[in-house]
Amino acid sequence: MNKKIYSAALMIFLLVACNNNKEPFDASGTFEADEVVVSAELPGQLLSFNVQEGDSISLNKVVGEIDAQNLNIQKEQVQASIHALGEKTADTGPQVLLLEKQLAVQEAELQNTLFETNRLENLFRQDAATGKQVDDIHSKADVQKKQIAVTKQQINVLRNNVATQNRSVMSETKPLEKKVSQIDEQIAKANIINPVQGIVLTKYAQAGEFVTAGKALYEIANLSEMTLRAYITGDQLTQVALGRQVKVRVDNGANSYKEFTGIISWIAGNAEFTPKTIQTKEERANLVYAIKVKVKNDGFLKIGMYGEVILKPQH
Repeated sequence: MNKKIYSAALMIFLLVACNNNKEPFDASGTFEADEVVVSAELPGQLLSFNVQEGDSISLNKVVGEIDAQNLNIQKEQVQASIHALGEKTADTGPQVLLLEKQLAVQEAELQNTLFETNRLENLFRQDAATGKQVDDIHSKADVQKKQIAVTKQQINVLRNNVATQNRSVMSETKPLEKKVSQIDEQIAKANIINPVQGIVLTKYAQAGEFVTAGKALYEIANLSEMTLRAYITGDQLTQVALGRQVKVRVDNGANSYKEFTGIISWIAGNAEFTPKTIQTKEERANLVYAIKVKVKNDGFLKIGMYGEVILKPQH
C-alpha cells in the first residue's frame, strides 16, 4: 500500500517537474497582420457592396459600386462640346473649287493670247501687221499673266487663312479630350476593387448608404502569414540577424503549446522603453529592441494572440 502511494507521488512529482522544465523563451509579443483599410474614392450612393466580415476575398475582385451618374453626365457634356467644335471649322472646298475653275479659264485665255501674239509677230515681219497690234497683244498677255498670279495668290491665302482658323478651333479639342480621360478615370473609381487577397476583418458601410470620398468601407488583412512583434534586450542583439530562423510558441490549451517556425524580418535600429504589456527575458531591462518575426499561418494564429520567441543556437 505504501508502495502505491509512493509510486503515485513520484508520478505527480515527475509531471510537475516536466511542466516546470518547459523551455524558457527569449522574447514575447503579440501577432499582427498587415491590415489594409479600403476607402471610397469618390462620393455617391453605395449601389452595391458584397462584403461580409470573415469573407475571403481575392485580389482585384470588384466588391461594390458607387453611383457615378453625375460623372457620366459630365462626360456626355464634354463630348458634346468636342462635337460642336467640329461644326465650327470652315471648309475651303467650294471656294477653292470656284477659284480653280476661274484659274483654268484664265490660263486657257492666256494660251489663246500667246498663240495670237505669235501669229501677229509673224505677220509683222511680213509687213502684214502693224507694230501697235503687236504691242497691244503683248499688253493683253501681260494683263492675263497678272490675273492668273492674283487668282493663285487668292487660292493660297484662302487655304492658309482657313487652315489657321481651323487649327485655332481644333486646339480646344485636346484639353476637352484630356478632360474626358480624367472623367473616365473618376468613373472607373466607382467600382470598389479589393486591393489585397485576404480576410475581411471589419465592415464599416452598408449598401444603400451615401459615402464620401475617403470614407472607410472595410478592413482586410492577409492572414496566411502573420507577424510576431516581440522585444529583446540589448544583450540579445548578437543572437538575432535578418533572415535567421527561430522557434515561435503559442498557447494551445492549459498546459500545451503549439510551435511554429519563424523568420526574423526586421530589427529595430533604435532602443525603446519596455512596453508594459511585453515581458522580455530579463524583466529588469529598461530599454529593449523590437523585432518582427514572420510566421506562416495554418489558420491557428489570430491577430492579438501572444507568442513566445525562442532563439535557436547558431551553428
